[in-house]
Amino acid sequence: MAGQGTPATALLVKRGVAHRTHPYRVASDAPNYGALVAVALGVAPERVFKSLVTEVDGALTVAVVPVTGELDLKALAAAVGGKRAALADRAVAERATGYVRGGISPLGQRRRLPTVLDESALGLPTIYVSAGRRGLQLELAAADLVALTDARTAPLQTY
Repeated sequence: MAGQGTPATALLVKRGVAHRTHPYRVASDAPNYGALVAVALGVAPERVFKSLVTEVDGALTVAVVPVTGELDLKALAAAVGGKRAALADRAVAERATGYVRGGISPLGQRRRLPTVLDESALGLPTIYVSAGRRGLQLELAAADLVALTDARTAPLQTY
């Protein structure tokens, strides 16, 4: 895939962080999109993570959780010392990150937002997150994602 550069990949290259890009084809309106991305990539679905922009007590926060479950909003709020969390409006999320829904990466965002990574990522050799474009995933070590985003880790996933 030509022209794979995104702000997320540019950040990884600039910082010298080991990563791989993985193009895939899945219809953006497909039900259970994340699971289909895992199938398209040929990896276990618990290694594929989605980035969700949320509002915790009015402040934008990114939650990075496996596609195999749902985000526990109460757990997210607790992880950042807040009381109430909700998914952010799509337009707000896109404006803050500079990415479109379905391609929001936790890396290279227009405005660097506080980030919380589900702790399940720490037990995996590498994880997959959006590269900042629909149809392109990044594979990298969870520890590198934590370091680049100053992320906290917490149990965020509910089934």
